Amino acid sequence: MAKKKFHFNPETLSYEQIEHTFTHWLKQTLIHAISGLSLGAFFFFIFVSTIQSPEEKQLSEEKRNMQAQYKVLERQFDEVQSIISDLQQRDDNLYRVVFQADLIPLSVRKGTSANTEFFEQLLDMTNSEIVVSTTKKLNELKKQLYIQSKSYDDLVLLAKNKEKMLQHLPAIQPVLNKDLTRMASGYGWRIDPVYHTRRFHEGMDFTAPIGADIFATGNGTIQSAGWQQGYGNCVQVNHGYGYLTLYGHMSAIKVRVGQSVKRGDVIGLVGSTGKSTGPHLHYEVHYKGTVMNPQNYYFMDLSPAEYDKMVQMSNNSGQMMD
Repeated sequence: MAKKKFHFNPETLSYEQIEHTFTHWLKQTLIHAISGLSLGAFFFFIFVSTIQSPEEKQLSEEKRNMQAQYKVLERQFDEVQSIISDLQQRDDNLYRVVFQADLIPLSVRKGTSANTEFFEQLLDMTNSEIVVSTTKKLNELKKQLYIQSKSYDDLVLLAKNKEKMLQHLPAIQPVLNKDLTRMASGYGWRIDPVYHTRRFHEGMDFTAPIGADIFATGNGTIQSAGWQQGYGNCVQVNHGYGYLTLYGHMSAIKVRVGQSVKRGDVIGLVGSTGKSTGPHLHYEVHYKGTVMNPQNYYFMDLSPAEYDKMVQMSNNSGQMMD
């Protein structure tokens, strides 16, 4: 039987028995029930959070192993990336320089796939960040390997055509000048002989008697032959591979447009036509539309000592002849 409970009534100065109503008993029951459920839920949460089932333990172990494998794979990717970067530097700074080929733009080498939907699908998978990161690196490596492989294919083709290309490059002086006494003015800023102002001289001037032979400096095709403002009688030779040479102030032209010429062929005679102050040849070298310094294109015609002397002479800042 439940123990009876009493309370002291100060008005009657006596102890009176406490009578509990049904509402009181219901309230007490609900309080105990809620407390029990809360305590049970708390211990259940602790149990679930700290104690894994055998299946969960196995999955956790597999996840740790997979993460470790991805880290090893990522280090290997970095090593491969380093090797590819070295190959790219050799390609740009050595091989393509030797063959005078255009560099591959960085945007092409580093270009990534635009297939963003594929990566968005990967994000819904387990360990999505690792999967996406690794997949992106793999795609980038595939892209770079393809570009590098294609570059080597192009370089192999250039190597096969190297001998032919060398025959077409402007590589000798356009007039007989073994003693280097005929070079009058070099490439760069010079004094205009007519207006007496500083003007950029886009070629080299060679003095020679009227009627002296002018030679094609490399194999090519005659692109233009005739009168040209400022240059007088002028011939332009397209050598291919981006090279074009110009010969001005001729007294006579010995070739026609479309004619094929070889290095050393006579294409005209020295004169003083056009804007000229005396008999001489004005000679220019263009590469892909840009005027170049002709002194860099006599490597088949001069010894190292002669080349050094020619460079010193061409760097004078005196007056040009046209």
